[in-house]
Amino acid sequence: MIIIGLTGGIASGKSTVAKMLVEKGAYLIDADQLAREVVEPGRPAWRAIVEWLGESILLPDRNIDRARLADIVFNDPVMLDRLNKIVHPRVGSRFLALSEQIKAQNPEAVVVYDIPLLIEAGMQEMVDLVLLVYLPRESQISRLQQRDGISRSEAEARLNAQKPLEEKKEDADVIIDNSGTIAETARQVDQFWTKLKKMTK
Repeated sequence: MIIIGLTGGIASGKSTVAKMLVEKGAYLIDADQLAREVVEPGRPAWRAIVEWLGESILLPDRNIDRARLADIVFNDPVMLDRLNKIVHPRVGSRFLALSEQIKAQNPEAVVVYDIPLLIEAGMQEMVDLVLLVYLPRESQISRLQQRDGISRSEAEARLNAQKPLEEKKEDADVIIDNSGTIAETARQVDQFWTKLKKMTK
């Protein structure tokens, strides 16, 4: 089994690349999905967040108001760090458990860990190689504004909460440049997959 750490930044096109890899036969484990699962009502991470921020962080159905939580932590590195310390270890445990299940089913599997904050969280040791989906900052800002219907200042605040993609390049083993067309991105993914299959033989 080989584990790819797929990372990037907000609106960099990471989900698009993940989908392409799945279509080629990779197994996908999505950190955002697991992060939602570990903060479901009543779970330990949910209880820790409610104890920290109070019940005003909850929606009427007792789920955490993710938009409100984002507003609180994105502009405050100390708050963001505290949230990450609650959520990341629990997400990491789920990654390992799911990986073991996949390995038992298919020892030669290619598993993609889709982790936006892989590098910021120092989780590179969990993967065999780091695959970065890259986009220039200005393109990232405009795509984020279009996708989420937010202002430029809001988009910049969200980007500033993450390590710049230019700096992440230094930690990447493979870079997919997503600044061109979908076809150009797909060609790079094809080349990567061909090399990967040679490595696993």
